Amino acid sequence: MAGYLLKRLFSGLLVLFGVVTIVFFLFNVLPGDAAQMTLGQRSDIASLEAVTKELGLDQPKSTQFRLYLHDISPLSIHRHDSAEEAKYGYSRLIPLGGERWLVAKAPYLRRSYQSKQTVNAILAGALPGTAVLAVAAMLLATVIGLLLGAVAALHPQSWIDRLAVFISIIGISVPSYFASIVIAWLFGYLWHDWTGLSMTGSLFRIDPFLGRQIAWENLLLPAFTLGLRPLAIIVQLSRNTFLEVMGMDYIRTARAKGLSERQVLWRHVMRNALGPVVTAISGWFASLLAGAVFVEYIFGWKGLGKVTVDALMKFDMPVVMGSVLFISVAFVLINILVDFIYAWLDPRIRLQ
Repeated sequence: MAGYLLKRLFSGLLVLFGVVTIVFFLFNVLPGDAAQMTLGQRSDIASLEAVTKELGLDQPKSTQFRLYLHDISPLSIHRHDSAEEAKYGYSRLIPLGGERWLVAKAPYLRRSYQSKQTVNAILAGALPGTAVLAVAAMLLATVIGLLLGAVAALHPQSWIDRLAVFISIIGISVPSYFASIVIAWLFGYLWHDWTGLSMTGSLFRIDPFLGRQIAWENLLLPAFTLGLRPLAIIVQLSRNTFLEVMGMDYIRTARAKGLSERQVLWRHVMRNALGPVVTAISGWFASLLAGAVFVEYIFGWKGLGKVTVDALMKFDMPVVMGSVLFISVAFVLINILVDFIYAWLDPRIRLQ
């Protein structure tokens, strides 16, 4: 198991290196002067030259790429310098001679051109909103999907079975950005008087008398929209798995022993049918991070998606690059976790 973990971590590092390479050179061929964006339009030539040198923009692209890798790497070599230590917040590990040390640090994603904040701080501020949205979307998708799938499997070829299949087909077919627009318009605008929901809103609102409050009603529409596709997958997967398990010999044996349908369902069918569904649910979390980009922007939900789109519209490339790298790391780590969940649930995979 340890060897398998090392192999997966190594392949994950290769994937991340490929993402970093593509993202860096893709964003560096886009038009725009980073020094000009940092200082604003009213800047003199001397200030532009100073910022250009500070950002390393006067260096060749290969040198800029090496410096970027140095900044985002959790292990790197630094001089023991108070300014460097304050900038990177590193911890010294091994002395390498002179003033140079091998250090451990959080990846330094540089600073926003617009707000001058560190990208780490911007992403840390946006991450809770995306995490709450993703968890709420998966909870809605899991509960509704399992209920629909189980009821459809217990009543095959009935109207509820056809309804469940229809909902799953619609959920898989409709893109997230189109579903966001339709759901926001219907429930947040056209039927607002009946639903009481708004087209846009974040997790927190400021009340002039009570201060900062959680606005749970703003979570419902974006969470349902984001969970629509995993809901469709869970409905189909749970329905098919339940039908397959209910046709097994041990289910007929359990019924022949005199167990009630409720006991058969909860003790035997549910336990054996949940394995593929659980692994599918865990694998969807990474996809929700990517899908949240459109959903958050359309619903005005403050999270990684909205921050990324806003930064892209302003050509704030450090924020965009940092967000893409963060989502890539999440994809890699969650996929490794899902592999181990598969091995834990299925002994055959663990033996292989």
